[in-house]
Amino acid sequence: MFAIYNDEENRLRLVEEPDPSLSYTYADYLEWKFKERVELIKGRIFKMSPAPNPKHQQVSISLSAELYNFLKGKDCQVYAAPFDVKLPVKNKKRDNEITTVVQPDICIVCDESKIDKHGCIGAPDLVIEILSPGNTKKELKIKFELYEEAGIKEYWIVYPVEESIAVFLLNENEKFNGAKIYAAEDHIESSTVKGLTIDVNDIFTK
Repeated sequence: MFAIYNDEENRLRLVEEPDPSLSYTYADYLEWKFKERVELIKGRIFKMSPAPNPKHQQVSISLSAELYNFLKGKDCQVYAAPFDVKLPVKNKKRDNEITTVVQPDICIVCDESKIDKHGCIGAPDLVIEILSPGNTKKELKIKFELYEEAGIKEYWIVYPVEESIAVFLLNENEKFNGAKIYAAEDHIESSTVKGLTIDVNDIFTK
């Protein structure tokens, strides 16, 4: 069941499916009650892929554990989905002004002021998405452009089947550089989180 605002009557009403002609905000998002997870991208609703498969979960847990252990006691903190990341435009930070909220698989936030009772408001320092069989090229393109536009400094895309990780860094022109690919025997040294090094073998080893 979807909850949306009727602009004419300025009150909440419930509908079975969202109206694709309408634009939604985070205020609407907070009212929704879904069995499946959704994301809101520039006012449009996107249903997320089905429940992650075991490989996806294994990689997510391994990465989250590595990051948690490294960041313990430090200023930066790691968060794993489900965790709302709100990406406001031009400092429009009220719930009824924000039209983009995503749930990255993993993210690192180093600015404590960005954390509120619902999640993160503003760009995390590092975002990690772990691909599932249900992900499409369109989804990848949308997320890539969204994270680039939001000014996320470092973006990792994890390929569980290939057991590799693509790392993108934001350059001085606020565009992601071409991906650097890491696979078995490689170590990823984060450019954003000082001192963070990940052994790729540790991520994919059962």
